[in-house]
Amino acid sequence: MPYDSIVCVKQVPDTANITVEAMKEDGTVNRAALPAIFNPEDLHALETALEVRDAHGGSVTVLTMGPPKASEVLRECLYRGADRAILLTDRRAAASDTLATSYILSQAIRTIGRYDFVFCGRQAIDGDTAQVGPQCAEKLGIPQVTYLEKIIDLADDMVTIRRNIGRGYEVVKGKLPVLVTVVDTANRPRPPAARRVMRCKHARVAAEIGGELRTAMSDASDEDREAEAGRRARALEQRGLLIEQWDLDRIGADLQRCGLAGSPTKVQQVLSVVLTTEGSQQVAATEEGVRQLVKELVADRTLG
Repeated sequence: MPYDSIVCVKQVPDTANITVEAMKEDGTVNRAALPAIFNPEDLHALETALEVRDAHGGSVTVLTMGPPKASEVLRECLYRGADRAILLTDRRAAASDTLATSYILSQAIRTIGRYDFVFCGRQAIDGDTAQVGPQCAEKLGIPQVTYLEKIIDLADDMVTIRRNIGRGYEVVKGKLPVLVTVVDTANRPRPPAARRVMRCKHARVAAEIGGELRTAMSDASDEDREAEAGRRARALEQRGLLIEQWDLDRIGADLQRCGLAGSPTKVQQVLSVVLTTEGSQQVAATEEGVRQLVKELVADRTLG
């Protein structure tokens, strides 16, 4: 029996390499000034979806919300074997918190249509909330299984999943459709396939085409650039390389639930903490040595 999967992926700031001001005055992340990467656990979600398709047939659709630059992660998904890619980009969605983001993604998932699985990474490294996946499930009105580590069995409309619960695991069974969040111990993501890279490296969304033409045809009129953009988009579509680009109108979103208007969360401050040390101290591997170490840590307020 074939299964259709939707995978929610995200391009995130590389939180391990923050080199400039990471926060705007309005309390939102200054994403344009930070290096961007594929959210690590989303790669494991993608790999899980690909494994389901490889074993049972079906399709894998990847969905991301962000600026046109976020299409980079969609190309990465195509390189690894995704069948369809959708970029949801709209300035009115800017500064969405987890509540607004989950609403927008759930609307997009409904617009995509039929699905058996929705896969998400456990959490994104820029927020570390692990809220978007579960919130999407609630808005879609479907069951959810968090912290997937392995699909044990999949037959007809039932799936059996082993989920990581920290110091152990539990096995749960759920009825499809289901939303699943995936942890980084679930699998080893496959590398991009060379043939798919050669083919899909030219895949573009319409906004990317327009941006490239503003540079390449800087002296041309707006009408000429629009005409050329249309020609290039049609050529890519014929080759199956035009990445779908949606906006909030396309998914029928309520604008009061999107962007800042739909985001009650307010970030007060972002700090980059650097730990430094001078010298070292060796602690005896005895009960008395550990007791003395704890006393010293309490005294300098490291503990307590």
